[in-house]
Amino acid sequence: MSLFMSFLILGIVVMTALVALIGQRRPPIEDDETDPDYHTLRSDYQSGMGGGSMRTWKVPKDPDEYARFFVPKGKK
Repeated sequence: MSLFMSFLILGIVVMTALVALIGQRRPPIEDDETDPDYHTLRSDYQSGMGGGSMRTWKVPKDPDEYARFFVPKGKK
């Protein structure tokens, strides 16, 4: 293996570790303290090729209210 290839592999490993470290230390977009009755969930997807998406959901902390989301609208 050439010296260039060794540096290239080492650079990829270091960049991957930096991206993982920055991702773990990134603060949440929205804190739960803003609304005490809801949890804020975040889904962050990056394809690695420049694409991706981020979604945020507010989910009620009350289990009964959360269960009502799964009941069809016509039922009581």
